[in-house]
Amino acid sequence: MKVKICGLHPVRDVQLCIELGIDFLGFVFYEKSPRNLNVDDVHKLKQYNKQNSFFTAVTVDPTNEFIKKVVLKNFDYIQLHGSETAERVKEIKAMGIKIIKTIKIREGLDINKYKEYEDADIILFDTPGMEKSIEFPRNLISKLPKGDRYALAGSISIDNIENIVKLGVNFFDLSSSLESKLGQKDHLKVKSFMNKIKQFNEHRKN
Repeated sequence: MKVKICGLHPVRDVQLCIELGIDFLGFVFYEKSPRNLNVDDVHKLKQYNKQNSFFTAVTVDPTNEFIKKVVLKNFDYIQLHGSETAERVKEIKAMGIKIIKTIKIREGLDINKYKEYEDADIILFDTPGMEKSIEFPRNLISKLPKGDRYALAGSISIDNIENIVKLGVNFFDLSSSLESKLGQKDHLKVKSFMNKIKQFNEHRKN
């Protein structure tokens, strides 16, 4: 199972997430977000030994200038959370960065939009809430494509993870459910969630 945690702080959270073996560490570049990262803090990411974790820049319709100045030098992936077209995704991929493309799901018909984005390395199915913790409709989860290329976001927490796993999902993206204070990760919640994931992984081996 893979886990991505979004809205991390470049000093407070990173070492913990690396030690816990979290696969994707997401840093938000979106001014309207309470988790928005100041570009001046990006250099602090250089101090870490990432081990098996990937640093991800979470963006909304990023400019080429931002990608060249900030993303390419500091991140392994860019997450495109805006209205980027398939052509735009192709352009960004050609700049030399791996891509997570978000597909916002309001109804079942929206799921098939992922087929347009062949150049994306990972497809993230999310609610249209833009960090507002809207729960992903349970009846649609089972209809999502399966495999390591497909991730799910939308009110995933330690309380419902077991049910989501039963629906065939094995790549999870979390943010606000791991916070006790808006925009600030609760390290106990992060540890508890990752312990739960560890239990699932050990159960699968047995």
